[in-house]
Amino acid sequence: MADRKLFALASILIGISIVLTYSLSAYITLLFEVNQFHFAIRQALFGFLSIFIIWLLAQGDPDKHLAPIGFSLFIGSTILMIAMPFLPEFLVSAVGGAKRWIKIFGFSLAPVEFFKIGFVYFLAWSFSRKLGHHGGMGVKEEYIRFAPYGIVFIGAMFVIAFVQNDLGQVVVLGLTLLFMLMFAGSSFRFFLTLLVGAVMFFLFFIFTAEHRILRIKSWWALAQNNILEIFPESIAAQLRVPTEVEPYQIGHSLNAIHNGGLFGTGISNGTFKLGFLSEVHTDFVLAGLAEEFGFVGVFVVVVIFMLMLQRIFKIANRAKDSKIYLFSLGVGLLLAFAFLVNAYGISGITPIKGISVPFLSYGGSSVLAASVGVGMVLMASKKAKMD
Repeated sequence: MADRKLFALASILIGISIVLTYSLSAYITLLFEVNQFHFAIRQALFGFLSIFIIWLLAQGDPDKHLAPIGFSLFIGSTILMIAMPFLPEFLVSAVGGAKRWIKIFGFSLAPVEFFKIGFVYFLAWSFSRKLGHHGGMGVKEEYIRFAPYGIVFIGAMFVIAFVQNDLGQVVVLGLTLLFMLMFAGSSFRFFLTLLVGAVMFFLFFIFTAEHRILRIKSWWALAQNNILEIFPESIAAQLRVPTEVEPYQIGHSLNAIHNGGLFGTGISNGTFKLGFLSEVHTDFVLAGLAEEFGFVGVFVVVVIFMLMLQRIFKIANRAKDSKIYLFSLGVGLLLAFAFLVNAYGISGITPIKGISVPFLSYGGSSVLAASVGVGMVLMASKKAKMD
């Protein structure tokens, strides 16, 4: 039997997202001149569909259905991402010159969200067949063993980071790949060398795009005063950037969090959603949650999210099949890293990456893809002894 606790926790988060979408979209409905329930209704439709998808996938036989679904997601979304720059305008939505969404019956879906689930399944399937304990192998031999996966990841990184101009997704996928490699049996030394290489690639992507450099400067303008206090003034002066580039979004996000206090301003009573934070119900949903429900509201949501991750990792830990172990682990890592990257961004700890919060942010692609991932884990949980 599939893990009912995991199903319940994911469904609760989806329910919370519908409430937050209604509460936080007040200004944007006026701006776009649509009904006050416009975004809430759309999120509810995707939410109920997502809950149904989780339930439906949980009924499947992991031996028969897991592989076809996983490979379909991986191959299908890869083809779509490669084809999107060449598709006509009426089929795709472009933001900032990057085509990331495909238009389907009045809705926009992002193939990259489904690619992440398919990519994790591909890694789990392949790692379980090709990798194992490093057994005293040298780093060179481990690199040779890793090379095919590196080529696949670099190809995906090129499409996502350059063609779709979405570096945040690359960060989440890269971190997931690194940790899956380590749990698949690679040595810690190999893990560290890959981590250094990933940081170098990350810096390369930043310095090859002017808008990313400006984003880093914007973040640094906010964080520099706290960090530079530990350096001598002669060094701090060289690292300081002008305050006129102080980040608009991060500043308002921090003010919204501060305004919420312990118990929040109350549902629908937040003020920073009124044009200060753009579309707060999407990437800044945690800031909106903090303002209207306070620290207590954020704490409750974080606890629910952590309990959901705990169930996913428990399924991974109790699975005897290495493929199911790695896949469940990978889905949990994807959700965890996406949540952390978003939370760190809206709190000013790291630059904003444009990553949605799994199950909470408004958007059909994000909630549907996360639900497919959890549904597949529920299907796999039938082969793990759960309580």
